[in-house]
Amino acid sequence: MTELWTIGVAGPNSVGRFAERLEADGFDGLAVVDSQNLSGDPYVALALAAKVTSRLGLATGVTNPYTRHPAATACSIASVQAVSGGRAVLGIGRGDSALAHLGLAPAPLGAFGSYLRRLQGYLSGEDVPFDDTTDVASVDALGLGDQPVSSRIQWIANQPKVPLDVAASGPRVIGLAAVVADRITFAVGADVERLAWAIEVARTARRHAGLDPDGLGLGAYVNVAVHPDRAVARQLVAGGLSTLARFNVMHGTPVGPYDDQSAAMLTELHQRYDMNHHTQSGSVQAATITADFADRYAVLGGPDEVRARLQELAGLGLDKFVLMGVGRAPGLDDESKLAYDALVREVMPALTS
Repeated sequence: MTELWTIGVAGPNSVGRFAERLEADGFDGLAVVDSQNLSGDPYVALALAAKVTSRLGLATGVTNPYTRHPAATACSIASVQAVSGGRAVLGIGRGDSALAHLGLAPAPLGAFGSYLRRLQGYLSGEDVPFDDTTDVASVDALGLGDQPVSSRIQWIANQPKVPLDVAASGPRVIGLAAVVADRITFAVGADVERLAWAIEVARTARRHAGLDPDGLGLGAYVNVAVHPDRAVARQLVAGGLSTLARFNVMHGTPVGPYDDQSAAMLTELHQRYDMNHHTQSGSVQAATITADFADRYAVLGGPDEVRARLQELAGLGLDKFVLMGVGRAPGLDDESKLAYDALVREVMPALTS
């Protein structure tokens, strides 16, 4: 069975109603963004969602390795795990809008890997060596009679470990996540060739590390719009698709398999991307997305077509989709509702049964 999740903002006054609706409509989980300048606190939002639902999975979508110490991140998601009865997932990536609004680029691969390993230690209730790379003086300077010699979150030992799910688009992050994380959720679009490539990168990395290539959860972020008018469907996903596409050209050069036309479009998108209008459908970057690219890298069309596309992607070995674009699209409220209702009533039952 393929799990169907979606993603939303961490609005403290709206997330409860949103979560209740998603659970009633058959979704398996909700991920909320972690972008402190653009949205509310994700852990507060997830805790609020936990109190009004009984089975809905609850994840960060996604946090980053900079704005919180790994012990603080582990403590926060473990608190959601406790209040939800074991429904939490920690989604993490190298950082995007959360860091851009602090004047920072995504975390370097080495720093990201170190953070993930420390995070896994904390989530497992293990002793984690102190970080000696900070500018803060060691606790030794206090001259205490006794003191901790390592760092451990003691209170989480009696609950299930929170799964660590890495959002990944490039081969280096995919390879890292494949050997460190519990899951990977690919952010490479909905093109079969792209996803097959990403899955093979992950499985190869596990083989080289002496790990079971099939012993890793695999999911994908997918922009989706169920609508009989393809032009309207493209409008519904334009903002989110421009953001997802940018992850594949983050530093100016497209990664993975792309044809020349798509590579040129991605390069233009990278050059024009306006972080002040991140994810917005009326943005400059959304206007950069071509119809051909949208049709291939999102899942668009009527219920039969969308259902068949998602089933084809699931057949690659994916066990989870995070469906993007199922909420309200500014200026397209009626069309958004039509698309959402068609997704819930005519697509999801065939995928979750």
